[in-house]
Amino acid sequence: MLVSEFDYALPGELVAQHPAAERAASRLLHLDGSSGAIQDLRFDDLPRLVAPNDVVVVNDTRVVKARLAGRKRTGGKIEVFVERIVAPHEALAMIRASHPPSTGAELVVGAGVPVRVIGREDDLYRLRFLSGISLEQVLERNGTVPLPPYITRPADAGDAARYQTVYADKPGAVAAPTAGLHFDQATLDALAGKGVKIAKITLHVGAGTFQPVRTENVEDHRMHRERYSVSREAVTTIEAARASSGRVLAVGTTSLRALEAAAASGKLEPASGETDLFIHPGYAFRVADRLLTNFHLPKSSLLMLVSAFGGTDNLRRAYAQAIRERYRFFSYGDAMLIERSV
Repeated sequence: MLVSEFDYALPGELVAQHPAAERAASRLLHLDGSSGAIQDLRFDDLPRLVAPNDVVVVNDTRVVKARLAGRKRTGGKIEVFVERIVAPHEALAMIRASHPPSTGAELVVGAGVPVRVIGREDDLYRLRFLSGISLEQVLERNGTVPLPPYITRPADAGDAARYQTVYADKPGAVAAPTAGLHFDQATLDALAGKGVKIAKITLHVGAGTFQPVRTENVEDHRMHRERYSVSREAVTTIEAARASSGRVLAVGTTSLRALEAAAASGKLEPASGETDLFIHPGYAFRVADRLLTNFHLPKSSLLMLVSAFGGTDNLRRAYAQAIRERYRFFSYGDAMLIERSV
């Protein structure tokens, strides 16, 4: 497959720059991957589309304030974007500077926090934060919300709450699991009132989620690694739903990747670690029956994933309809519910 097969033309004004006034006020495009049928709905229709025996799997990662302004000891301005926390005081990060810092260089970020460059790992810098507090605390006190690059305005106070799911719990992501942004407490309560179970898993979304696929052939692409955890409790909840003929609805591509990583042996099992699983058309899904997701960038690995789930031709038609009907795209945009094609 060629990466160019996953391209499409998107009018710039459809890229959502702000969230909807209320979380559940977004639109919902419903695609049946088996029949190809498409419906235009509202997100608050979701509870009626889920049966009492079903399980909804959400990603409870919490976005950290990963963007840090700073300077070199020599005075030059820099920007540090933490991609992944790898130890209590260490992180892998991207650095924007007029001249790339060398190993051993000393930097200062935020309100005087000293940082040392201790090496390179591919295109990322390994940094040690020389502070008496944890790296999570450094980011919380000195960082800003890392909005995606296609949101062209600066982050404001509202983003600290809205670029976070209402069930966010475990800090570690540098990008939101955006399908979950549509849920408010009323929607969760409506699902629980029907007897729908909520299973929480974790995948800490990395900055690589925004990286374009730079290869010509899809199969040549290599995914970035992300930390994930699927607990015994989540597996038991999913197995119980399956035993009662319930369906598994994965909220977001991150939840789906974590589930599939945990089912790599052919059976869903408790698991944790790092995954670089790349899902594209031809992949055989093991866990989820349905996927709730946002609309994704052209030629992105996420568009390839949803095409694998719902069928490439179906996704092309669904995206064409979303553009005609003026849906809002990307992180702060509208949602899509996909029934698996096979």
